[in-house]
Amino acid sequence: MSRWQPQSVEERFDEKWMPVPWTGCWLWTASLDGHGYGQFNKVLSNGKWGSSKAYKFSYERAKGPVPDGLQIDHLCRERSCVNPDHLEAVTQKENILRGTSPAAMNLRKNHCSKGHEWTEDNVALYKGRRGRMCKQCNRDSANRYYARKTGRMV
Repeated sequence: MSRWQPQSVEERFDEKWMPVPWTGCWLWTASLDGHGYGQFNKVLSNGKWGSSKAYKFSYERAKGPVPDGLQIDHLCRERSCVNPDHLEAVTQKENILRGTSPAAMNLRKNHCSKGHEWTEDNVALYKGRRGRMCKQCNRDSANRYYARKTGRMV
């Protein structure tokens, strides 16, 4: 009769991912949170059991603690991937810029919607809101408004 032997945290973790040969991803096959990231139960720093991110456990296991002020980015863009070779510690800004959110796509643009280049001299930041505006477009709009109101061209 064999006795049950407790598994190490690493053994438990390794049972919960599956390699995908054509991408190199290690897809998490256990519980996912509402955003598609793997969840992994382990003993936390306070000595109690709790849930942590599977990708963070994988990163720290292979590369050590996440440096202060940085967060883990999935280079493969697959949220359920726990392959440490696909994980990199980056700043929040870098992580956002690498993404596909509207904010990331707008920050990657080099020109405004009218074709004016985003340069230091031609960009103004909105006050009280996030975003930027093209100074040339703002001048053109003000000139059109002035012309409508006064009947005179600038």
